[in-house]
Amino acid sequence: MSTTALSDNRYTRGIARFVSELRYEAIPQEVLGRIKLLMLDSLGCAIYGADLEWSRILQKTLTGLDTTQACAVWGTRHKLSAPHAALVNGTQVQGFELDDVHRQGVLHVGAVVLPALISIAEIRGTSVPGRSQPSPGAAVAQRQAGTPMTGREFLAAAVAGYEIGPRVGICMGPEHIAQGWHSGATLGVFSAAAGAARGLGLDVDRTVHALGIAGTQSAGLMAAQYGAMVKRMHAGRSSQSGLYGALFAEQGFTGIVNVLESEYGGFCSTFSRSQDRFQLEALTAGLGQDWQTMGVALKFYSCVGSNHSTLDAIRAMQAERPFGAEDVEDILVHGSQVTMDHVGWKYEPQGLTSAQLNLPYCVATWLLDGDCFVDQFTEDKVADPDRMRIAEKVRVAHDPGITAKGSKFRHMVRVEVTLRDGTHMERTVEAGRGNEKNFASESDIVEKFEKLATHVLPRGQVEEIRDCVLGLDELEDCGVLPRLLAARD
Repeated sequence: MSTTALSDNRYTRGIARFVSELRYEAIPQEVLGRIKLLMLDSLGCAIYGADLEWSRILQKTLTGLDTTQACAVWGTRHKLSAPHAALVNGTQVQGFELDDVHRQGVLHVGAVVLPALISIAEIRGTSVPGRSQPSPGAAVAQRQAGTPMTGREFLAAAVAGYEIGPRVGICMGPEHIAQGWHSGATLGVFSAAAGAARGLGLDVDRTVHALGIAGTQSAGLMAAQYGAMVKRMHAGRSSQSGLYGALFAEQGFTGIVNVLESEYGGFCSTFSRSQDRFQLEALTAGLGQDWQTMGVALKFYSCVGSNHSTLDAIRAMQAERPFGAEDVEDILVHGSQVTMDHVGWKYEPQGLTSAQLNLPYCVATWLLDGDCFVDQFTEDKVADPDRMRIAEKVRVAHDPGITAKGSKFRHMVRVEVTLRDGTHMERTVEAGRGNEKNFASESDIVEKFEKLATHVLPRGQVEEIRDCVLGLDELEDCGVLPRLLAARD
């Protein structure tokens, strides 16, 4: 196989140019409004996640290894080095299947962008000995060590991150996750690196290297979904890798300059079965005009996004003709190949991770409890006989017609419910509540944020965080935000 010439990095460099040159003033108001709501949602997920078992293990282990007191672990009194804080905070955002998802790009975007970027904001106001400045002539305004990041800079950097990872996911297509790679851990590094590079004010060349350093750290296996805590850590590790990429590139460390294009050992060629299964053109098509930030959806169930459309279908049918778990004879879910592989497997009690990712278990939970949020997923319910019995009534079948519609429809399902009295109902749902075509209201998002965050922090502090995020445009120093996210003495 021939190797794409190093000079042929038009897509990696095109992405880097967009990231480096993106200005707050160039971002449409609807995108700015949307990203603040998306960030608020992710921060609520992270604060709630601070008190989960897997988060506590990472907090305890890393505070025992790392005595650095630079960056806050959100929702706690712990402080760690920037890379370790990014690892833990990203784990917390993705810690309970509550956070956002770009359906077509198959990426939980906030979980990889925000931990790295907020770490940058936290350290930007502090002079770091030996830190070099970006090369002269960079397209963005050059920062000086000790100069705080403004809210507008923060928003531009966040949008840069939210735009890039989903594009890599669209380029790879749904087969990437079907092949067994966990996309949040693989392509998420590009979102994290893009946001962090823009946050540091890197020029185009150094942003290319940041992407190249991050891309070679990509890793993550979907087998983690069957019960392993490590699945929760994938987003944090991805955010950490992107942060490393930006920080190392800032100092002149070099990465793979054609990390996305290289025919041998490039990201796309290596993480796909063949050259004809990814579309490099999707990486930059409409960049700066078609805003992928607007394609990010939110969750209102505490389970993997692939399950939400089925839960909404059942919810809609119950509204028309009320029924409960004991009324059901059979439920057949027709979905894409990705849905079948990702969530349609036979449920076995292996831990909370597998419970939250398994479609039959989540359907059983909804039918028994009338909800599928945080209180429904506890260790004592993982092997609950009633949930397992009802889950046996749920079958998931591949519908080639849905798969043929492409990645934009990967969550689409056609759900058939047969009741014991012979009643047969059917409902097709393209995407769950809070999806990009029918986005949630600001009041619903704020309510979810406050509901989650007040599990850990006092209401007054939660309201301060809310007001800070929604008013980022006017903030002079984003170092305020991580201070608000830390638990107070």
